[in-house]
Amino acid sequence: MSTEIKHDIKVLNSLIATALDSAHGYQDAGKEAKNASFKALFERRGMERKQLTAELQGEVRKLGGEPEDEGTALASAHRVFLNLKNSLTGDDQSVINEVERGEDHIKAKFEEALKDSTLSAPVKQTLTTCYASVKAGHDQVSALKHAMKKAS
Repeated sequence: MSTEIKHDIKVLNSLIATALDSAHGYQDAGKEAKNASFKALFERRGMERKQLTAELQGEVRKLGGEPEDEGTALASAHRVFLNLKNSLTGDDQSVINEVERGEDHIKAKFEEALKDSTLSAPVKQTLTTCYASVKAGHDQVSALKHAMKKAS
């Protein structure tokens, strides 16, 4: 396996772990949210992240690699913090704030990967397509957060 392919797989697997973290975060946020429309939004976004994860895993398989199938330990710790924080505050604003932090993280990871000049063109194209979904999720949650702050 060439060095370029190994690098592509490494970058993809890093993004897979982050996307898995995001999907799990949305699942947890859906459990914590009180507002039914937020619950539905988080469920929908979580499913989108699972689809994004599957697409990235498929790309790793096409390259002959073994795709990541677990999130990161850091995200697991973050979810524990989110659950603890929400059990204390119990409001949707805190859930939205934490979801936006997660969205900032995944967006930054994709942007960093897209700047990687050593990625192959096909992988970069896959990441560009996936980034559109990540950016849409980020922007939606950010707008929701700002709208909630204005309303309060």
